[in-house]
Amino acid sequence: MIEYDFDKSVSYWVGITTHIFEQAMNNELAGTGVTFRQVQVLACLALSDGQCQAELAKLLHVAPPTLVRILDRMERDGWIERHPSPEDRRKKVISAADEVRGKWSEIIACGERMEKRATAGLSRSELKMLQQTLAKIRRNLGDES
Repeated sequence: MIEYDFDKSVSYWVGITTHIFEQAMNNELAGTGVTFRQVQVLACLALSDGQCQAELAKLLHVAPPTLVRILDRMERDGWIERHPSPEDRRKKVISAADEVRGKWSEIIACGERMEKRATAGLSRSELKMLQQTLAKIRRNLGDES
């Protein structure tokens, strides 16, 4: 039998928490017709609409082929639109479809409910410390954002 003390593993704590959060968020979003991963794409587009696929993949920290599958489904379902880039017709520029605006407030409400659940019982100072700690871990791992 293999053995490992997962109680001492920061990577396990972060990884399992991320997985549980994503599952819970997908359950919360079930009625909207969009997944947590798709919400991440829409959030990037809300910050800066009209990004190319390569930029989105980098922002989301996913491999471009993985993003293509997500975008294919989103385009099929009417959440995004792809257009040729005016600078380079080989590149596709991704924009949120107009139909998203009607669902966006519902999606945001799901996110706010999840954040409230996830942070229940944490003080402001604990939340600030969590934010600083996770930011430091990302920097230690080479995240420039």
